[in-house]
Amino acid sequence: MDQNQFANELISSYFLQQWRHNSQTLTLNSTLSNPGTESESARPDLEYEDEGEEFPTELDTVSSSGGFSVVGPDKLSVLYPNVNLHGHDVGVVHANCAAPSKRLLYYFEMYVKNAGAKGQIAIGFIPSSFKVRRHPGWEANTYGYRSDDGLLYRGRGKGESFDPMYTTSDTKYTTGDTVGGGINYATQEFFFTKNGVLVGTVFKDVKSPVIPTVAVHSQGEEVTVNFGKEPFVFDIKAYEAEQRAIQQEKIDCISIPLDASHGLVRSYLEHYGYEGTLEFFDMASKSTTPPISLVPENGFDEEDNMYAMNQRRTLRELIRRGGIDETFAKLHEWYPQIVQDDTSSICFLLHTQKFIELVRVGKLEEAVLYGRSEFEKFKRRSEFDDLVKDCAALLAYEQPDKSSVGYVLRESQRELVADAVNATVLATNPNVKDAKCCLQSRLERLLRQLTACFLEKRSLNGGDGEAFHLRRILKSGKKG
Repeated sequence: MDQNQFANELISSYFLQQWRHNSQTLTLNSTLSNPGTESESARPDLEYEDEGEEFPTELDTVSSSGGFSVVGPDKLSVLYPNVNLHGHDVGVVHANCAAPSKRLLYYFEMYVKNAGAKGQIAIGFIPSSFKVRRHPGWEANTYGYRSDDGLLYRGRGKGESFDPMYTTSDTKYTTGDTVGGGINYATQEFFFTKNGVLVGTVFKDVKSPVIPTVAVHSQGEEVTVNFGKEPFVFDIKAYEAEQRAIQQEKIDCISIPLDASHGLVRSYLEHYGYEGTLEFFDMASKSTTPPISLVPENGFDEEDNMYAMNQRRTLRELIRRGGIDETFAKLHEWYPQIVQDDTSSICFLLHTQKFIELVRVGKLEEAVLYGRSEFEKFKRRSEFDDLVKDCAALLAYEQPDKSSVGYVLRESQRELVADAVNATVLATNPNVKDAKCCLQSRLERLLRQLTACFLEKRSLNGGDGEAFHLRRILKSGKKG
């Protein structure tokens, strides 16, 4: 395999992997958005779900402190049926799994249906190793908010007041009240609420997963728990928006030199061959931006970014409108070394896109004939089997765009193939020392670095917190 073939295979393999990733992501999203399933109806709020984690849906009836509490048939209500004789005769019941942590916030609530004889109720969080015979907050690494004194307990069995603006009479709760417990993973704090009002926060100094927990401790006490199936009393969406605004304010305080930000955008447009947009961008920034100069990377400078700009633009436009035959013709004319091996990965991407375009316009018989002749060439390359099957499966549906493999009919699939061809053409530049530089623009590599930094921050927090999502950050930013 010569250097050109090696570069082509490296680039094509990257985009084939992107295709598989898109397939898995879109299939997962389709599953999550399919209404009417039992798991869907129990989800608290898909907008603040992240990374497919498990989340509490009901109380655990196996590990609760049996004899001191009775969990109702709905697995969301708890009753203390007896007279307590000792301080450790607590009816502790926790959720069926730990609180999800790959997100900004987690929150649940408890409604006090009956405060019972003494009103010794608590809500909080415990680790999985906690012995369920003591109130949350009375043992190390546990946190609890008690009803009878309105105090916070954090691992010492001794209560302390919440925010100084509230007295204990404000924070005590009884029959008819709704209290909540949550985790803010951005600030690494637990927070507690009463009747829709935030009453206080406390630093989360435990790194292990914690489980939402409630406790009852005197005869007749009865509570019900809401893990998000019903609307919360506390406006968790508004609180989340407030926390994101605080994050955004910190981001807005970071100053980036104008020439640097413009340089990154310009290099992105150059990299992908958006020639027309680049001209307008240069015109718009001509009077406001100092001369742009980016440090060469692996010998690849701004002049190399402009390499074959007009031809790359033409190829992209052809692919974006489904002109795969014309794309092949232009590549044979301009870059024959790219398509000289008709069984290469880049040719596979183009042939599958041609098949997809035939299905898109309803030429199914032609698609079958084309698939038989062209896909036969790739039978010896088993790494393509799954992608060929996805394409062929389009023929099995009357409405293929609405099927499980309909993702290949989306514009994003055309863009993926166009990006692969664009990168392969860039790699023909004799100045390119490393074909990996052709895979992504500098802006995208910067975003990958940001993602890595977010993940490292999450690792330092014991795995808690969100990953980096650019779209979410842009949505929460200021709108002009």
